[in-house]
Amino acid sequence: MGHVAIVLPPREGFSPGNAGAIALLVRRMAGADDVVLGMAQAAPFADVRFRAVRPSWFPGNLARRYAGGVAGEIARLDPALVEVHNRPDVALFLARRFPRLPVVLFLHNDPQGMRAMKSPAERARLLGRLARVVTVSAHLRLRVLEGLSPPPRPPMVLPNCLDLGELPTGIVRTETILFAGRVVADKGVDSFVAACGLALPHLPGWTAEIVGADRFGPDSPETPWLAALRPKAAAAGVAMLGYRPHADVLAAMARAAIVVVPSRWAEPFGLTALEAMAAGAALVASDRGGLPEVTGAAAVVIDPDDPAAIAAALIELAHDPARRAALGASGMARARLFDIAPARARLTALRSDVLAAWSKTRGHPI
Repeated sequence: MGHVAIVLPPREGFSPGNAGAIALLVRRMAGADDVVLGMAQAAPFADVRFRAVRPSWFPGNLARRYAGGVAGEIARLDPALVEVHNRPDVALFLARRFPRLPVVLFLHNDPQGMRAMKSPAERARLLGRLARVVTVSAHLRLRVLEGLSPPPRPPMVLPNCLDLGELPTGIVRTETILFAGRVVADKGVDSFVAACGLALPHLPGWTAEIVGADRFGPDSPETPWLAALRPKAAAAGVAMLGYRPHADVLAAMARAAIVVVPSRWAEPFGLTALEAMAAGAALVASDRGGLPEVTGAAAVVIDPDDPAAIAAALIELAHDPARRAALGASGMARARLFDIAPARARLTALRSDVLAAWSKTRGHPI
């Protein structure tokens, strides 16, 4: 097949102490012949081939200068295939620069909020120009196709995955209710705090924690929204632990009896929910966006804007260890569907299909 160049978004960290969901997925899926391209990192993951991109001197914003720098690296690498994560503008730039090289775009967020994909006409042009567009959920696939009739070549769905062999073991589960992720309004953290404030007085011995910050990384800013949440969390008895590296987040999930994912926004996938299920915690989650595709029947479904209902679900679960155990077991069984081995097999098949189709059309998208 030849080696593959994998392009990160320009602001994506790629180190053990500074990695978001996209970086973690790329690291997990990268093969021995793959090369990951991204902005310079202080200490990038050592088990993946990584090349730091120096933005070009093109006039324009960072995205355009980053795309120019990526183009220079690709010219030197001469890969068989280029995979761009979450930046349709960068993917289109590279497809124009290298018309005989297949460029695949992986979408991890709502395309209708992205540059070069907001309108149906833009999405149709992108589907027709790139070798393939891939989404991490059927929900995102529908968002790409919305308003297109008849659609060009539709996107393929390739769900996110976990390496279940890397999950922590031997951690004692405690009577803890956990929220993990970005501490922003879209994730429903304020509803989590309000629900814990209602539930904890009825749950002697139980504790509640928030692991996360506004952004991924130790330098995440103290936003006004975060500052306003802190006194409410303190009054509700919820500990705010701040940003933690991903390994610490997984350990916290392995300790927690209950993990809550009360997202208000339409989650593109719901990796936090998948991690909680894989860790064996009882999961309480909303059904927004791609979350139902991840959780199936292995979660208690709640309205993220109804703290009283969330509190009632927490109290019921806390008082019912058999139900928690059953939810944990069903979550672990469902998480096996997203393990690394089948995910890598799907990616290998996708790459082979793209290269075969590209060869048949002599480098012209169909």
